[in-house]
Amino acid sequence: MTRILFVCSQNKLRSPTAEAVFGNEPDVEARSAGLNNDAEVPLGADDVEWAEVIFVMEQIHKRKLQKRFKKQLKDQKVICLGIPDNYEYMAPELVEILKSRIPQFLG
Repeated sequence: MTRILFVCSQNKLRSPTAEAVFGNEPDVEARSAGLNNDAEVPLGADDVEWAEVIFVMEQIHKRKLQKRFKKQLKDQKVICLGIPDNYEYMAPELVEILKSRIPQFLG
């Protein structure tokens, strides 16, 4: 079972979409969270420690993650997907981008 975490700013559109798309994949456990303090589901240290692979949507998320959770980041792979905040929740184009970029990192 691979534990994957999707991270964006607010946890309203991109990362919840990714969690919904990959949450039912066999051999995958998925969570999502946001880096902003007022995110729908704020990212916590326990989420970072739980994850084996962390997908961030933009480089700024990677920098914030590495700065804020330096102690919790050990062997996790942190992968930037390069997806701007231009999509609605479950937008077909966003789903296609996620399906094209993520599977290569899942064992």
